[in-house]
Amino acid sequence: MHSITLRFMASHNDGVHAAGKISGGTVLRWVDEAGLACATGWAQGACVTALVSGAQFARPILVGDLVEVQARLAYTRTTSMGIAVEVYRCALPGEPLQQVLRCATVYVAVDGADRPRPVDTWNPQTPGDMALAEQVRAHIHAARAA
Repeated sequence: MHSITLRFMASHNDGVHAAGKISGGTVLRWVDEAGLACATGWAQGACVTALVSGAQFARPILVGDLVEVQARLAYTRTTSMGIAVEVYRCALPGEPLQQVLRCATVYVAVDGADRPRPVDTWNPQTPGDMALAEQVRAHIHAARAA
């Protein structure tokens, strides 16, 4: 599986700040859950989070909003996967989706002893997939250099 989309309603059970806004930590947890699900599907087994980078919030998510978290495999290395994650929200009914944040993540496939293990190679096929791979690689390289 090279992509996954999670959709759900933000609720009072999620971390909520004053005025019914979902906490940034909760949104980052959703980012990691979607990224990990995508990575685990591609690797066909356990993975661990190595990096979540560049999450800049454009707008808040409110209790009752519909939330969509999209994770897409951007590239693979020997044991790791770079994944782009985007979060959207909309108020119901019928408002268009608005981007909340986007970020780059890296997951490492691990064996039963938590040692890195090889993953299948991802070969982007479309110009959009190729551009995404370059964007995520560049972002992660810059984050690691900082």
